[in-house]
Amino acid sequence: MFNRAEVVELKITDYSFGGRGIAKIPTDEGFYIIFVDNSFPGQTVRARIEKKKKKYAEAKLIDIIERSDVEIDKPFQEISGGPYIFVPVEVQEKAKKETTLELFRRLANIKEIDSIFDEFISSPEHYFYRNKMEYSFSSIEHDVHTGEERDGAFALGFKRRGTWWKVENLAKPSGLFDEQWETILIDITNYLKATDLPAWHPPQKTGFFRHIVVRKSFFQDQLLLNLVTSSEGLDQFDAVAFSQFLQDKLGNRLAGFQHTINDNVADRAKIENGTSKLLFGDNKVIEKLLGLSFEISMESFFQTNPKCAELLYTKALDYVFEGNIQDNEVIMDLFCGTGTIGQILTTRKSDVKIIGVDIVEEAIQDAKENAKRNGIHSIDFYAADVGKFLKEYPDYQGKIRTIILDPPRAGIAPKTLQKVIDLGANNLVYISCNPSTQARDTETLMKAGYKLEKLSLVDQFPHTGHIESIAKFVKA
Repeated sequence: MFNRAEVVELKITDYSFGGRGIAKIPTDEGFYIIFVDNSFPGQTVRARIEKKKKKYAEAKLIDIIERSDVEIDKPFQEISGGPYIFVPVEVQEKAKKETTLELFRRLANIKEIDSIFDEFISSPEHYFYRNKMEYSFSSIEHDVHTGEERDGAFALGFKRRGTWWKVENLAKPSGLFDEQWETILIDITNYLKATDLPAWHPPQKTGFFRHIVVRKSFFQDQLLLNLVTSSEGLDQFDAVAFSQFLQDKLGNRLAGFQHTINDNVADRAKIENGTSKLLFGDNKVIEKLLGLSFEISMESFFQTNPKCAELLYTKALDYVFEGNIQDNEVIMDLFCGTGTIGQILTTRKSDVKIIGVDIVEEAIQDAKENAKRNGIHSIDFYAADVGKFLKEYPDYQGKIRTIILDPPRAGIAPKTLQKVIDLGANNLVYISCNPSTQARDTETLMKAGYKLEKLSLVDQFPHTGHIESIAKFVKA
């Protein structure tokens, strides 16, 4: 019917979990299904077939030819990272709730999921909610008005959906990050373009300007900026003058500005790939979550939507304390990241001991520093693979009543999940940024004697297909 890499025009009629629109093609044997990432029912789209199976195919969105009737024009520029910016929030949330619960019916085989479902938690802010954004330069521009591709241009914004080499100039706010910053981004583009230094050319891997990364503290209402360039033409760039330009534009909102020189051909903005110099202010900001302070650098691991993260942590800890936490109880926080939830837990009950484990050493270092900043001494953090840690510390087996799990998108490896089960905890609170892997793990936990007692959903990323879930398990 279709060939791989073929570009097709499709009418999207349904929505499936994870932000995948569904097109149904009639055949003699019934409907042939095509899943199209980041599309929405009612749209007519152009998409490229990426995978082809006997009964279905998967495709990448190229263009929206015709909008859905539910979409509403808003004063934002649509970007690949916010595909549903024109879909009303209540319509987005309804689709996310229905498809996520259906996922648990199907993958975890829980037919009564509606009676277990507890709450859908909306983001407190539906716009300008992100605290970090990365913008790319490219000398290959995709014109959002004509659809043309121009080489030899100077573009600063976001990659065109489905491409790695061309960038759409951001001419007005995306609706996801700081409004003032994205309003003046066009001025910054013009200033840097006037230096006559070229934007990065991704296919040729040459050029000067590569990325601008911005980190925001909602508590301080300030921005940290990191300009990433190559060294090609460095002697022609006046970084001090650009720093002054940023100070003039942002005033007291500029917390700090640093310039990173990165000649690594990989298209990544991470500071460790180059050498960085602080030209103004500080290289860190302070964010507050539920009364605790967290020091955040450009590379720190931290929740992207901190105001919504407060609601997520509050709900997760409500589930923890429904398990009747005992005095001096030891609670395990596995895949703890920067240890945020464990630290917040101690503000509710100070006489507990938290064991935080995460494989990312930088995250654990941040966790230790933030715990020290907050005067919390009842947490021990370990930089280790969770599975190996549980194997190396068998003394905890049978002695842990409560475990908090917050694994990465891939979920929990089967062997590691078995080690968690072997601990014999009565209560598990499982936070997931990917409910599909959580639903898979739910089936394993139920076979091991755990009951899914409550499930809540948290919309941390409005205008995207992402949804987070919090599950409360009790040992039957």
